[in-house]
Amino acid sequence: MKKQSGLYEYKIFGGLDDIPPKLCADVYMDLDFRKKWDRYVKELYEETYDGEKVIYWEVKYPFPLSNRDYVYIRERREMDVDGRKIWVVLAKSVAVPQCPEKPGIIRVKSYKQSLVIESDGKAGCKVYMYYFDNPGGKIPSWLVNWAAKSGVPAFLKDIQKACLNYSKTT
Repeated sequence: MKKQSGLYEYKIFGGLDDIPPKLCADVYMDLDFRKKWDRYVKELYEETYDGEKVIYWEVKYPFPLSNRDYVYIRERREMDVDGRKIWVVLAKSVAVPQCPEKPGIIRVKSYKQSLVIESDGKAGCKVYMYYFDNPGGKIPSWLVNWAAKSGVPAFLKDIQKACLNYSKTT
């Protein structure tokens, strides 16, 4: 938890025994496919504004809470570190006038994420993710607790299932 703000930063570390790292990175980057496997996606697309690719993402929140939306940029790099191939994805929120706030949806103005994927030395991969956002509004403690204990860790299970289905649908 960030001491000054009372907001949570999430860190996930796990392994996907049956998913090669490049496949995991490809699935993570494929926005059209994410619409199929991520049940929290309400709207998700990428547009180019002033030469920069910008992503708009609206996330479904449970009733009676308002949905949240994100406007962000991201970059993927494949790196060689001491002979190890590592995939890195960095994302952060941005403000662009072409994506104004929508009525009834709370804009997440502070968001950052780092994702690192590498081989586990066998057929799978190791995944590390750092995630922070300020969802705005008043989030009940039950939802914060659910996100910390279930929602964020479920990301690995969800992306694993998506990876296993990726080659079947693309």
